Amino acid sequence: MDKVKWLAVLGMAGVVAMVQPAWAQTRPYIGFAYPAGGQQGTTFQVKLGGQAMAGVNGVVVSGSGVTARLIEYHPSLGPIDITLLSEQLRDLRKAKTLLCSASPMTGSGEMMMSLGDEMMMSSQKAGPKAPTSTGEPMMSSGDEMMSSQKAGSKTAPVIDSVAVDQLMAKLDKRIRAYCNRPASVSLASLAYVEVTIAPDAPPGERELRLVSLRGGASNPLPFYVGQLPEYCRKPMKTADYQVLGKENLALRKRPDNEIEDRVAVPCTVNGQIASGELNRYRFEARKGQQLVITTLARQLIPYVADAVPGWFQPVLTLYDANGKEVAYDDDYRFKPDPIIVYRIPQDGEYVLVINDAIFRGREDFVYRVTIGETPFITSIFPLGGRVGEPVSVRMKGLHLGNAQLALPAKDAEPGIHQVVANKDGFLSNPMPFALDTLPEIFDKESNNPSERVQKVTLPVIVNGRIDKEDDWDVFEFTGNAGDTIVAEVFARRLDSPVDSVIKLTDASGQLVAFSDDREDISAGINTHHADSYFMVRLPADGTYYVHIGDTGRKGGEEYGYRLRISAPQPDFALRVVASSISSRQKSSTGFSVYATRKDGFEGPIKITLKDPPPGFVPYPVILTGTQNITRINFRTDLATKGPINITVVGSAKIGDKEITHTAVPAEDRMQAFLWRHLVPAQDLKVLVFDGSYDPPPARVPREIPPEVLVRAKVKAAEMQAKGQKFTKGQAAGRVRQLKMLFEEGLFTNNFYGEKAAECECAAQ
Repeated sequence: MDKVKWLAVLGMAGVVAMVQPAWAQTRPYIGFAYPAGGQQGTTFQVKLGGQAMAGVNGVVVSGSGVTARLIEYHPSLGPIDITLLSEQLRDLRKAKTLLCSASPMTGSGEMMMSLGDEMMMSSQKAGPKAPTSTGEPMMSSGDEMMSSQKAGSKTAPVIDSVAVDQLMAKLDKRIRAYCNRPASVSLASLAYVEVTIAPDAPPGERELRLVSLRGGASNPLPFYVGQLPEYCRKPMKTADYQVLGKENLALRKRPDNEIEDRVAVPCTVNGQIASGELNRYRFEARKGQQLVITTLARQLIPYVADAVPGWFQPVLTLYDANGKEVAYDDDYRFKPDPIIVYRIPQDGEYVLVINDAIFRGREDFVYRVTIGETPFITSIFPLGGRVGEPVSVRMKGLHLGNAQLALPAKDAEPGIHQVVANKDGFLSNPMPFALDTLPEIFDKESNNPSERVQKVTLPVIVNGRIDKEDDWDVFEFTGNAGDTIVAEVFARRLDSPVDSVIKLTDASGQLVAFSDDREDISAGINTHHADSYFMVRLPADGTYYVHIGDTGRKGGEEYGYRLRISAPQPDFALRVVASSISSRQKSSTGFSVYATRKDGFEGPIKITLKDPPPGFVPYPVILTGTQNITRINFRTDLATKGPINITVVGSAKIGDKEITHTAVPAEDRMQAFLWRHLVPAQDLKVLVFDGSYDPPPARVPREIPPEVLVRAKVKAAEMQAKGQKFTKGQAAGRVRQLKMLFEEGLFTNNFYGEKAAECECAAQ
């Protein structure tokens, strides 16, 4: 076959390769981000693992002071891909060897065919190459690496040895990072992001999302802005699947110099725990220092849907210089993330060790551990206040000194808010603080059955404490037959260790109502719904008593609670799932909306969009009194330039008032194959794309030399003689995969052309 016909074959391969597959509009998924935060005033790289990342072209971070840009995306590869990359690397090494032995002005024909046009430069070309977003010369875009000879020029091309070395290093890196059988396929695709945190960026939690051309914004992952110097261990390679009886083969082979890091406190350390691994941090400490060692781990990735290995259960152990264990913690109260408070007895070196409780591990077992004499709140009291009224809040904790607690603004709405203490510009851990509209009082000790009870007038919210072990607080009120009374506890939802139990008795001591735990889908990532609630109709006129205690008969200064005793206060709350979607232009899409009805509210709720962007047309829907789940749809003819924020609201007539509430964005997450949780997110994002737009290819192949095409024909004939034949569909699929690797910059032009032609020629 002559050159023209061979070029036609390759042209057909290129057409097949350039045909975009049907866009499934699948939302990108991020399984982990490492590190999951950084210090103010720094720029660093973050590695993200996930799936459905094809077409990823950006990254967004919520809040202010943090910017991010996508550096590169590495799709998961298969064995055939690695074979091709290895073959390309061998060709380059062979060509490099020939380069070293050949005249730089003449080279050799075999070397030229191996390297391809983009590896050759005119001997007259001068000046540096433009860097890409990775800071490397633009090798992945192919043509930019090449300076073609002008027509009729007699100047012989020379080999760009720098480009050859860079491509060889890139191939070697991808091959070394390859995992044939990942422990979790849903983490195998990788994206690398550069994050810049401004020096004045507000500390605390953000949300990080990837953005794809048509899948829109991914699920959010927590990302933290810290105030201390940070240490970050080398990112893990994709974890290997563990075969029963051969688990040792999948264990991480960490070099000796990476087992223990030396750090200077105060600081935050970042790491990933592999199966069977312990991470060690050695530091100097002075006598009298009271170190607070806090952990973010499960809070970074609240649920691991496949249940095995399950969420990360970190364990902290502190050793002195002699290897003696001096402190240990595997959780903090009811939270899985541990905290150690330790006063240093003498100057010297100490070693902090972190591992999983049962020595599991994977690349999504990510942690952030902060070590230092930092302000830390252990409890506040009261746990809330009345809307619009001043309240004096007492803090207990460590290193608070003259710290000031920033309470919600006077115009803050009812609900749960986060408050922090500020000590000389350094912020403490956040604490939840509840606001309500009912009258508030404090419990008066002793108010238990053996001494005296506390009389209250309804409606009321009691701010109290279970002061000591096996303590019961009792509140007396007068009611009439037929009255409906609600008693509700807010404690666990406000980070109190109280595991409440409440009961209602009449004047004779007869039990009227009882409650231990009550599920609340709006409770975030709590797995134990420990707050109590009952609504009961009083059987007769008389005196009644509400008793509250702790199920475990525990108590103490931090065991605070808020107890509401009132007639029903009908209301509702909304969650909208998922927290991001994408839609084709001129089509309809929408979100699922979950309603939590309070105190027996059974009225209709109208769901719609609040102040929708121009061109968005919502289709309002009514939740009847028997429904708690619906879907709100909208349509738009306008494509957005990127993900935008929208707001879903619900309104209902309650009594003589029209009540409107904003739906909280959430992610539907599974725990242990069974339980589902609606985990709140900060933003609700929508991307509308133009379905007729096909993005230009990242790299366009150049004309292939006839010698390369002849070689491909010979190779294809050999394949057919051995029975290695492709169907047309298989050939098209293989060419698409070759094109993907070519556009990523992993193949030279000639290598790509040769392999694509082989596929076409071997097809039947």
